[in-house]
Amino acid sequence: MKISVKVQPRASKDEVAENADGSLKVYLRTAPTDGRANKELIDTLAKHYRVKKSDIRIITGKTSRNKIVEVAGG
Repeated sequence: MKISVKVQPRASKDEVAENADGSLKVYLRTAPTDGRANKELIDTLAKHYRVKKSDIRIITGKTSRNKIVEVAGG
């Protein structure tokens, strides 16, 4: 499934909030430096959906706060 995700880096806690339209807002403690926030996003979504990290892929928006993420499996 493909999901629209808005990422909020440098948040006070790691959290996933689901919007009414099915999109997600993901709060991450990590700063968006050297792809660390993208790795943390994948880790957080894998825990949220209870799938392996390899089942999550960022399709668009690797350098943007607005991303399209594909979740396979589960």
